[in-house]
Amino acid sequence: MSGTGSGRDVEHTPDGRYVVIDGRRWRATDPDLPQERREELQKALMAWRRDVRRTRGTDEEARSRAGVQAAKVALGERGTPWWEQSDDERRARWEARVPLPGEEPDG
Repeated sequence: MSGTGSGRDVEHTPDGRYVVIDGRRWRATDPDLPQERREELQKALMAWRRDVRRTRGTDEEARSRAGVQAAKVALGERGTPWWEQSDDERRARWEARVPLPGEEPDG
């Protein structure tokens, strides 16, 4: 099966909705997400995860965690399951702006 970009193969459930890593089931990224946008969102997710480590225990940590959440929702890994959304809802979800650490949320 295909990997997640981590260089390792990932097991998917038969319906393709979840990946199984170390015996735990996690929601899979939306398979219809365009590859270029998927890469952008994965880079944003990694940047926010690094920011969570940097801000841990500070007043900024909640903002960093919100960035992780926004990226995960855009990827389809959190929020309303992608298989329950219409094509237009899915497209709107992945096209939503996900700011990077240091950027203004609205700008």
